[in-house]
Amino acid sequence: MNTTSNGAAAGAAAQPRTWTCPFCSLLCDGFALEGGASLRLRGSDCPRARAGLAAFDDIGAPRASVDGAACDLDAALDAAADRLGAARLPLFGGLATDVQGMRTLYRLANVGGAILDHAHGEAMMPALRMLQDRGQMFTTLAEIRNRADLIVCIGTDAVSSHPEFFRRCAPAASQASACRVVFLAAGEGTPTAADIPWASAVEALRPPADVFDTVAMLAALVDGRRIDDADGELAALAEAMRSARYCVLVWEPARLPPQGALVGESLLRLLMNLNRKTRAGAFTLGGNDGAQTANGAMSWLSGLPLRSRVGPQGVDHDPLQYATGRLLDERAVDLLLWVASFTPELAPPATALPRIVLGHPALAAACAQPGTIFIPVATPGINADGHLLRADSVVSLPLHAVRDDGLPTVAEVAHALVTRLTVDAAAKEGVQ
Repeated sequence: MNTTSNGAAAGAAAQPRTWTCPFCSLLCDGFALEGGASLRLRGSDCPRARAGLAAFDDIGAPRASVDGAACDLDAALDAAADRLGAARLPLFGGLATDVQGMRTLYRLANVGGAILDHAHGEAMMPALRMLQDRGQMFTTLAEIRNRADLIVCIGTDAVSSHPEFFRRCAPAASQASACRVVFLAAGEGTPTAADIPWASAVEALRPPADVFDTVAMLAALVDGRRIDDADGELAALAEAMRSARYCVLVWEPARLPPQGALVGESLLRLLMNLNRKTRAGAFTLGGNDGAQTANGAMSWLSGLPLRSRVGPQGVDHDPLQYATGRLLDERAVDLLLWVASFTPELAPPATALPRIVLGHPALAAACAQPGTIFIPVATPGINADGHLLRADSVVSLPLHAVRDDGLPTVAEVAHALVTRLTVDAAAKEGVQ
């Protein structure tokens, strides 16, 4: 289904070429790739990018399988359409795909009804709940580079899941010594001045309270309330935030404990207070494995975010009831369609339910088992073109294939399933 010329793609990949990395939501577009069968990163030591590329070394020629038996693509599609057609309430999970893949999956969900939730749904919910309940004040990578003079990372080191974050935030030369970076309650192993050479100062503050109490205390201090037993470092940080020209709060919902939406709401109130006299914004780290893209496309198409059900009464959103873990544990659904096109680390959850996996080719062996239909799919930015939404949600970047492995895209597989299901439905109506 992928029509890129094998020879042309191999020749293009043999020489270093600019490349947009799909393996985290920063979508770094200043890297270069070289190599043919083995793709090698140039211009960065990003561990996520290198691991993502390494997963394509020596993958061979993966084949589709049905219940552990290898088969051709059409046979796998026929079997998948049969199981989808028989399901009363399937769950479309994982959803690690690009814009067109998600658009076509949403169309497939409309054919028979389905619940849609991303593999990182739990991590996405705190930011989503904050947006739904209170709104948000966000900033962008460009604003951080051009304006920020104080970056406060709360409860995160910022680089574990997004290794290139501080490189992407490096200010212009005219501001090269003007930005201070503070890590608040980020734990051990936070970056140092050596890791962020452009910062005027890099500090790590570790108040004794947990992140909930720390953020609440900081918000009260920024609001100007007098607290007799306030932590001295927190009080100094609050004053620095009030004095900053442009303060950026960086948080990562995936690293928060349960009920992390409460932290998000406290940060929003803090930002609202700051913006009465100065400028401030938040940058939310998250959205890897196409999570930002899946949620954005779902919202554009339906008016509601992920953790929604498409059914005969329309679209219904419930961030608690429609969580993947809960649905599988309670056997509230009767089939799992799992999409994981970026890395083999996003393997489908173990379940006794029938599974259809549209996955990275390196998942072939793990998914060749009874009860599972596996269809290997192309990865946007490696062996397929595509688009992904960046972490700050302000731009959708194009991804271009660097080689052709002959694999279909998620969109092509989903479209083929839509065609089979609608033809079958029409045939049944014709018989009646």
